[in-house]
Amino acid sequence: MRAPGVLAGLAMLPSTVMAVPTGAGDSQVPQFYNSARHVAADPYAFYDSNSGQFYVYSTEGADNGYHFAIYSSPDLSTWHKHPGGVLKACYDGKMNPIEGGQACWARDWFWAPETYYNEKTGWYFFFFAGRLLENKTAEYFRYSKFEEPSKIGVAVSRSPTGPFREIESRPIDWYPFDPDYHDVNLIMDEKQMLPPQSLEEGQKAPKGTFIPTIDVNLLFDEDDRIYLYASRNAYRNWNWDHTLGKYIEESNIIMVEMSREWWDDPTASTMPEIEKSQIDLHAKDAPKLPCNIKSYNGTGEVARPPRKDGWKTVISYGADPQAWENYHVDDYQKYNGTKKDRRWSEGSAIIRRPGADGKPVYLLTYSANNFEAANYGVGFASAESPFGPFKKSSSNPVLSQLPDAAIPVYSTGHGSIVASPPRNAEEKVGAQEVTLRTPEGSELFYVHHARNSTTAGRAIYTTRMTLKTSDIRFGTNDALSMHLTPLDQPLPENTYPIKMVSSCDATGRQYTVRVVSKPGAWFDLTEGSNRVIGLPGDVQATSIQANGKQDGSFVLNFGDAPINSLVYQRLSVDGTWVTAVSKNVQ
Repeated sequence: MRAPGVLAGLAMLPSTVMAVPTGAGDSQVPQFYNSARHVAADPYAFYDSNSGQFYVYSTEGADNGYHFAIYSSPDLSTWHKHPGGVLKACYDGKMNPIEGGQACWARDWFWAPETYYNEKTGWYFFFFAGRLLENKTAEYFRYSKFEEPSKIGVAVSRSPTGPFREIESRPIDWYPFDPDYHDVNLIMDEKQMLPPQSLEEGQKAPKGTFIPTIDVNLLFDEDDRIYLYASRNAYRNWNWDHTLGKYIEESNIIMVEMSREWWDDPTASTMPEIEKSQIDLHAKDAPKLPCNIKSYNGTGEVARPPRKDGWKTVISYGADPQAWENYHVDDYQKYNGTKKDRRWSEGSAIIRRPGADGKPVYLLTYSANNFEAANYGVGFASAESPFGPFKKSSSNPVLSQLPDAAIPVYSTGHGSIVASPPRNAEEKVGAQEVTLRTPEGSELFYVHHARNSTTAGRAIYTTRMTLKTSDIRFGTNDALSMHLTPLDQPLPENTYPIKMVSSCDATGRQYTVRVVSKPGAWFDLTEGSNRVIGLPGDVQATSIQANGKQDGSFVLNFGDAPINSLVYQRLSVDGTWVTAVSKNVQ
C-alpha cells in the first residue's frame, strides 16, 4: 500500500517449454497461475460489462511521468498494461511543475486507487489518495507543517482507460476531526519516533486532531445510500495499548455516509461531499488549543481548517484485538529505535450479502501488519449495518503468506473483491451490481498484491474466494474463505470457452489472429503467459505485433513454415504450454 517500491528479483519462469498435443479443443478448461509478472500494488479490480474486460488500477506500475497503472484482462490472469497511467504527474522529482499535470494539490504518496462505473450516466469515477503540498496543509489539518497530510482525490472519464480528468483540483470535501484524541505528537521530540512512556503523560497532551485518510473504498448499498470507507493513516496516530502498556502507532478503518449529488450528476462536474448531517458534526466538541501551543513542535503555526466533520471507526485493534495483527508492535526495540511500534488496518473492501436469517450482513475485508513484511495478511469482519459494529472472524487471517509452498508467496494483502462474468455473457451487469451481489453463475475473487520472494516487488495475484451462504450472519467466522495458490487453477467461470478468429494474407505466411474470452474480451498475445503457434511442428511466430485497430487483433508472421492449424496455448506453472483452442486454417 505505501510508498512505491522497486520491482526486483521476480522469479524467472522455466526456460524450457513443450507443447501439449492438440485435440482437446474448446472442451478443455483453461488454466492459469499467479505468475507475478505484472508490477502492481494495492490493485483494485472491477468487471466492465461494456467491454467484457476486467480492469485493475495500481499504485505502482505506471509509466514515467504518470500516477497509477491501468491493466486490463479477459480472465483475471493474462494482463495487458495500458501505456501512461491514470493521471499525468504534476511535478518532477525536484517538485518543478509539469505542464498538463493533474492532482496538483498533492506532492507524493499517490496510493490505493479505486474506480466505480455509473451505468446510468456512463461515467467512471477514479478515487485515490495523495499527500498534500506543504502550502495546502493548513486548509485541512490543524498544523501547517503536519507531515502526514493524506487526502482523497477524484477524477472522471467516459472510458475505464481514460483520459481521466479531475472534477476539481482539490481533495474531496471531508474534514474528519477527532475531538477526543490526545495529540501526543505535540509533546514528543522532533524525530517523532518515541511516544510518551505512560498513559498519564500522554493524556497531558492537548485534545483534538484532524485525521489523514488513505485507501478509499465505496459501498453502494441497495437502498441507494453511498458509504465511504477509508484508512486512518497510522502516521502520528498513537494509541495506548493497555495490555502492552505502551503507545502503538496504528491505523483504523473509518467511514462516513456520502451525499448522492456527485454520483447522480449527468455531467460528472459535482465534487463528492459527505452527508449533510456529518458536516461540522464535531465542531461543538472541539477543544481549544492551550494558549501556549503556538506550533507543532516548533515546525509550523496553528492552522484553522474550515470544518470539523464526522466519521466512525469500524475496524480497530482495541475494539476487537487479534494476536495476528501484532507482528510489528515491538519494532522500536527490535530495530534499535529506527522503526516505530506500529499496527496497520488498511485496504478495506466491503460487500453486502443476505444472511442466513434473511437480514443483510456486511462483510468487510482489511489488511493488517506492514505491507513491506512477509506476514502482511488479510482478515474479515461482519456487521448488520454499514456503520457496524463489526465483529472480526476468529478464522483470521483468511489470506496470508505461503513460505513453504513449492513457489513461495509473501506479503499478501490490500486487494479488492470482484465477480467473474455472469453465466450469460451477453447480460449487462454494472460494476455497482457486481460489487453488491454475485451474478448468476459467477465466482468471487480477491485480486491483491503479493511477492514471490521477500526481496521482490509487489505484483498482481488472483485468489479464489468462497462464501458459504448458510454461515453468513453477524459474528460469522467461516462464511468467507480465500484459496491462495501459486499453482495452476481453472480460469474464472464464464471467461471460457476461448475463441480464436484468424485470417491469412495472400502469401499464407502472415496471419491476423484475435483470441477472445466468452464475453468477447481480447487476450494480449504478447503478454508472455499465452501465445499462438502454428502446426505442424509447433512453429513459433518470427514476429508478432498489434495490428493497430485497438481490437485485440495481432499480426503473426511464420516465415516460410507451412501452417495448417493455429493453436492458442497457455503457460503452466511447470513451464509447459497447454492448448486451449485450435483452428484449422486450410
